Amino acid sequence: MADAAFPAPEVPADGDRKAILHPHEQERYRTLNRLPAGSAVSDYVEWYWSVRWDMRGRAPYTAEVLPYPCVHITFERQRDRCGGFVNGVCTRKFVRELTGRGETFGVRFRPGGFGAFTGLDVGALRDRAVPLDEVLPDIGDLVARVLAEPADPDRRRLVEEHLGTRARRDDPNYRLVLTIAAAMAGDPELTRVDQVTQRFGVPVRTLQRLFRRYIGAGPKWVLRRYRLQDGADLLARGRIADLAALAAELGYFDQAHFTREFTAEVGMAPLEYAKNSLRSRDEVTSKVLPTS
Repeated sequence: MADAAFPAPEVPADGDRKAILHPHEQERYRTLNRLPAGSAVSDYVEWYWSVRWDMRGRAPYTAEVLPYPCVHITFERQRDRCGGFVNGVCTRKFVRELTGRGETFGVRFRPGGFGAFTGLDVGALRDRAVPLDEVLPDIGDLVARVLAEPADPDRRRLVEEHLGTRARRDDPNYRLVLTIAAAMAGDPELTRVDQVTQRFGVPVRTLQRLFRRYIGAGPKWVLRRYRLQDGADLLARGRIADLAALAAELGYFDQAHFTREFTAEVGMAPLEYAKNSLRSRDEVTSKVLPTS
């Protein structure tokens, strides 16, 4: 497996809130930290992340995310949930109520990375969270050791010591899926599956089969999710002047189609979401908001 086929993943900058819904509001209730993946696992792992909250004496808060098309391993400790889990691709809005005191340390795999790393068909994990030892039965006491460590770098070390012992395998199909998914994420002009098949010379049925095997969802859904994340991110940053133009940029037939899908996925209409996000930003930064 040539290292050149797997460039080092980049951890998002602190200001990158893509996929996090109501990002400024969430910052008032929890902390988020990200760490890069080490060389032993970076062919498959994108980065590590941790979320901590302390809501004791405060009303519960509902955190919402439009998840990326990736599998996560999570080590969780909170009031009603504790242990290690494999979280398959989540095709719906992810909702977590933050109550009491809690934390999650997560391993975000690259798109297709968990399927390539384990050899499993991750389609069976779609929209599911499964105990880690049911998927990786050789983990021993890894969950307890990770949760016993207070510092994220030490938690990363423990995870990489375990995952890094697995032999790497040359998987051309995974490299292809990873390349295509990176193009989908990074090129906002990619809005249709036929554009993807033409660019990469892959028949649509082959593309569908590979995405369902390695990612757990079809290429059309992956494209729509990336563009919907783009839209939510732009709206949260104040892009509200021309929603029809925004819908066109994201590949929607018209503003009505964009509004309908956005509302169904996010839970509120685009303009309402934008105003809510800007209002939260104003509360954090004490800046004057636009009135329209």
